[in-house]
Amino acid sequence: MAVPVLLNGVRLALLIMPVGGLKRGVMAGQFEGKVVLITGASGGLGQAVTRRFAREGAKLVLVERSIERLNVLANQIAADHSSSIMTMAVDVSVPEAIDLLMAAAHERFGRIDILVHTVGGYAAGKTVAEGDLDIWDKMMNLNARPVYLMGGRAAARMLKQGGGGKIVFVLARSGLKGSSKHSAYSASKAAAERVMESLSAEVRDQGIHVNAVLPGVIDTPRNRADMPDADFSKWASPEQIADAIAFLASDQASAVHGVSLAVYNRA
Repeated sequence: MAVPVLLNGVRLALLIMPVGGLKRGVMAGQFEGKVVLITGASGGLGQAVTRRFAREGAKLVLVERSIERLNVLANQIAADHSSSIMTMAVDVSVPEAIDLLMAAAHERFGRIDILVHTVGGYAAGKTVAEGDLDIWDKMMNLNARPVYLMGGRAAARMLKQGGGGKIVFVLARSGLKGSSKHSAYSASKAAAERVMESLSAEVRDQGIHVNAVLPGVIDTPRNRADMPDADFSKWASPEQIADAIAFLASDQASAVHGVSLAVYNRA
C-alpha cells in the first residue's frame, strides 16, 4: 500500500508491505504478540535486532529509507520464523513522515509496544576552530534530531494507548567524551543521550521505560575493512548488542530507567 504525502511541495510515497504470519511449530517467546518498531532495520545492527525480536514472536514494524532493502529482509524473516511484519520507507528526520508511520502502524496492529531506534551515522570533521557547519548540521540532523522526533512521537503514542512501553535508543560511546576532529559527531551523540534521559524522566511514571545502549566499535565488515590491523575479537558483535537491546526491552529491565548501557566487549 502506498500512502501519499506532500512535504515542502514534493509528493512522496511511503510504502507499506505486510507479509508473513506465525509459522507452525514456532515456540512463543518473551516478546510474543508485542508490536516492535525498529528503525534502520536493514542495516548491519538493525538486521541483528530484527532477527532477535523475530525469534521471540514479536510483530514487527520495520523502517528504513529503502523499501527494497526492507522487503528483502522481511521476506527472509517471514520465511524463517516471524509473526506479522510491516515495512515502511520513512525518513526519520521528517516529523510528518513519522506521524504517518505511527498512524499506519496503529492501523495495522492497534498499538506500539516497543521502539528500537538504531538510526545514526558517523563522519569525521574539521577542528572546532575551522567552524565547519556543514558537518555539524549533518551530524545533528542524523544523530540527534531523529532521537528527539522518534522518541517523542513513540512516547506520545504509548501515552495515548494508556501508558506502558519500552523505548531503546542505540547511541555511542563517543558521546561520553570529545576528541580531536570529532566535535560534531561527539556532540550529536551527547545531545541524543540527553534527549533520552529527559524523555525517561518525563514518562517513567506512566510506565514507559526509556533507555539506551552505547556500543563502541561494532564488529561489521565495513569496520574490519577500515581498521584491518585491529583485534576484532575485542569488538562487540551486532548480535551481542541486539541481546542487550532485548534485555532493556524485556520485563527483566522493569526497574531500569534512563540508563545508557555500555556494550563495548573488551575494546
